[in-house]
Amino acid sequence: MDKTAIILGASGLTGSELLKILLEDESYTKVKVFGRSRLEENHPKLEQFIGDLFKLEEFSQSFKADEVFCCIGTTAKKTPDKTIYKAIDYGIPVNAASLAKLNDINFFAVVSAMGANAKSNIFYNKTKGEMEQEVLKVNIPFTYILRPSLILGKRNEKRLAESWAKTLFEELSFIFMGPLKKYRPNPAENIAQKMRQLAQNRPPSKIIFAEEINEVAELGYDN
Repeated sequence: MDKTAIILGASGLTGSELLKILLEDESYTKVKVFGRSRLEENHPKLEQFIGDLFKLEEFSQSFKADEVFCCIGTTAKKTPDKTIYKAIDYGIPVNAASLAKLNDINFFAVVSAMGANAKSNIFYNKTKGEMEQEVLKVNIPFTYILRPSLILGKRNEKRLAESWAKTLFEELSFIFMGPLKKYRPNPAENIAQKMRQLAQNRPPSKIIFAEEINEVAELGYDN
């Protein structure tokens, strides 16, 4: 197959893992990355588009592919302004889905969060839940919303709380069995591999929970 993929958020933890995977995958002849700054990555398949993601519609002529993977996300620490926070975590994914629909792209996968709930009193969870609702309303034939638990991996910036939580989860991993398995953290590579697996197999649109994301490591990446 000669596929083209679009990645939003390729500089982040999950997006960077996904970029490596797709560049190595012979199914893809081109991987388009949209972001605010140029990546250091150099690869013959890689095509970079630099600009304001809040104005994604300006990329409409270039936003053409077989699949769109949205790995955009921020944190309250990095983005304390709630208006900007929502513009990133809600606005960019929703606009990306709308643009994908406009350009007849029939596959859209987006990383959300375990606690996503449009009715939540917690701003972060509410924002993710509202994003999910709007993405689903766009009605792209193959739409997948991934809800990971704590995402593990090496980040460029220091996140003390996440570092502490990661150590705790690793030390107490034996606890996350049976009913608690669904709360087990998700390595970023597992999320990226699950996104690729969804693109390969294209099951009916659905929400993918943390436990199912980690199954790619148990089943093997090529399943």
